[in-house]
Amino acid sequence: MKDKMHFNSKTIHGGQEPDKAYGAVMPPIYQTSTYAQTTPGGHKGFEYSRTHNPTRQALERSLASIEAGEFAFAFGSGLAAMDAVLKLLKPGDEVVSTDDLYGGSYRLFTKIFEDFGIRFHFVNMSNVDNVEAAINKNTRMVWVETPTNPMMNVIDIKAVSVLCKSNDVLLAVDNTFASPYIQQPLNLGADIVMHSATKYLAGHSDVILGSLVTNDKSLAERLGFIQNASGAVPGPMDSFLTLRGIKTLHVRMQRHCENAAEIAHYLKTHPKIEKVYWPGFEDHPNHHIAKAQMSDFGGMLSFITKGANYESSIQIVEKLKLFTLAESLGGVESLAGHPASMTHASIPKEIREQSGVVDALIRLSVGIEDVRDLIADLDQAIG
Repeated sequence: MKDKMHFNSKTIHGGQEPDKAYGAVMPPIYQTSTYAQTTPGGHKGFEYSRTHNPTRQALERSLASIEAGEFAFAFGSGLAAMDAVLKLLKPGDEVVSTDDLYGGSYRLFTKIFEDFGIRFHFVNMSNVDNVEAAINKNTRMVWVETPTNPMMNVIDIKAVSVLCKSNDVLLAVDNTFASPYIQQPLNLGADIVMHSATKYLAGHSDVILGSLVTNDKSLAERLGFIQNASGAVPGPMDSFLTLRGIKTLHVRMQRHCENAAEIAHYLKTHPKIEKVYWPGFEDHPNHHIAKAQMSDFGGMLSFITKGANYESSIQIVEKLKLFTLAESLGGVESLAGHPASMTHASIPKEIREQSGVVDALIRLSVGIEDVRDLIADLDQAIG
């Protein structure tokens, strides 16, 4: 029965059973570092919580279920999850990556792993031909982020998957912006799906956590080894909070998407707005791909006001009252950010501007408040 559940049921029941000890419906927080053994090696499946923890295990089963995967691994952050994926590589290997991606991802690639002899090529993946042109005999992985952060570019996962498979290259997809409610990359041919579960999965801005999901048993064995050997795992309390958040993912995402759509259309008709970046517009680049691989268009959007510059954009985000000026995204509360000085500050100005991340750009994570209040807040801030 549970194998055939629809998504909205999987968020609540997927991979979950009542606790074996007392029948607790919600998996308990096993706040323990170690477990008693009856004899050396004689235990009940748990010996040390870096390796396994019942609360984390319950979360990982849930993550696998909602991403249509077989194996899942939880990490201390989204970047820790990415770090584990990159540890699959060795010096001399090359990675083709989205050119418009989260600044922390760019920093991890260029400031950490390039020093270990791994080379990264950043290309505009909106056109799959650019991916094909960048793949060479040393390419071992393609890293896709879609929709991208913060330009909302949409990348054809299925088409990139075909390229990767024909070249024996791993395809990893950062699914943070869409969430599994909207998009399931494994079903589109990806080998690994990554989440900053801090965002939509946990959903309440109270936890830092990352995850990886795969259907490949060999990959799962390698990632599980890295997870244990490197030790970048979340604690049981963070695992519990994320699992609790997942149980309302479907209802939250529905409201995120509804509110974002209404705000996107409001901004597009606003006389002081120059450009709105939101995949739901028919004139948005690759809108047809978004319609094909996504069930909705998400809760994220970016915009630029007419004649805006660094200073005027800063003034707008500082005037917001209901939107909180803060890093991150995907929580129940609406957030506003200035990518050039916040999430993407680690990317050199000339490089980030090539992908559209200009000083005037403002990014919104649209929450689940009453959309009328959100629009009123934007209206007073934009003026």
